[in-house]
Amino acid sequence: MGFGSYDESEQENQEYDTEIDEDDGVTAAENTHDGDVEYEFNASNDELLDRLKEIKENT
Repeated sequence: MGFGSYDESEQENQEYDTEIDEDDGVTAAENTHDGDVEYEFNASNDELLDRLKEIKENT
């Protein structure tokens, strides 16, 4: 057999497990969270922009 060839007899008799086990998945609502998030910034916009500029220069 050359490169890329395959034995067709191996392809004919393949069995696939098509049963779905309900315990194997993840429930979409399993990790939902209700609540609020609040952020408090003590720096001015100019200070934040200066810090961003420093970060970009160092990468």
